Amino acid sequence: MITQPDISVVIPVYNEENNLFLLYERLVNTLQGLAVSFELLFVNDGSQDGSAAILQQFAQKDARVKFIDFSRNFGHQIAVSAGIDHAQGGAIAIIDADLQDPPELIADLYRKMQEGFEVVYARRNARKGETWFKKWTAKMFYRLLSRITTINIPIDTGDFRIIHRKVADVLKNMPERHKYIRGQIAWIGFNQTYVMYDRNERHAGKTGYTLGKMARFALDGITAFSDFPLKIVSYFGLLVSVFAFLMTLYALYGRYILKDYVQGWTSLIISVLFIGGIQMIGIGIIGEYLSRMNADTRRRPLYIVRDSNIAPPSPPDES
Repeated sequence: MITQPDISVVIPVYNEENNLFLLYERLVNTLQGLAVSFELLFVNDGSQDGSAAILQQFAQKDARVKFIDFSRNFGHQIAVSAGIDHAQGGAIAIIDADLQDPPELIADLYRKMQEGFEVVYARRNARKGETWFKKWTAKMFYRLLSRITTINIPIDTGDFRIIHRKVADVLKNMPERHKYIRGQIAWIGFNQTYVMYDRNERHAGKTGYTLGKMARFALDGITAFSDFPLKIVSYFGLLVSVFAFLMTLYALYGRYILKDYVQGWTSLIISVLFIGGIQMIGIGIIGEYLSRMNADTRRRPLYIVRDSNIAPPSPPDES
């Protein structure tokens, strides 16, 4: 019979070979200081460096280390989902492997949970080692998302948090393919609070979050929890209709009152281009929503495991 650990720590890994030894040491020291039973669950998301070999090395010398090795890169949010699927702990902490988020803060998150909270997330007070552009775009995105969604998604937070087992069980039954886990956790509810901290710069290596990945991640968050873009299309449609009506009155006035058949060409071209542009934007937004619906209906597995030292869990009920 397997004894349930007090804490599972889920760590998505992508090309982090230069950070893993120090991360492991700091995690073990922190959790041993709490005097709790724990497991470390590393999810290797198709790393191209030596991360997989290091994780196997950890698992061989420490039975508390579990690992999942993906067949390819499936993405950060999918890696976190896989970790939650396999975690056995009564509480589950989520932390990235780049050491920007201090492992020592897990102790504070866990103590806060003991006060009766089901979710305790780490809220950034400062973000060291990041460009002003990334800080500004992140700040604008989180504030925009909080305004256009019907749920209260905490601002200035990432996935660094600790959640109760009951929250993890609900997450397993949310089958979206385009994951936005921090939004899903906010949607679930329960008692939630936060702990403030200063985020450090990366210890080593380069971030796997390119500008393109960040844009797709932002789009996933918006489309998963807001229909505001669709409403914007409707508003633009109304505005364009008013504009087209005014242009029609102008054309009729020029034709029958001013007897001018040529001068309306410029306004006609402008109106056609304007209306066509709005239509293309609308079609694109609708297409994004339809694409996500299509991905969900195909019901492909979220990830494929190449290797692991833990048995796969029973599949969640998606009925």
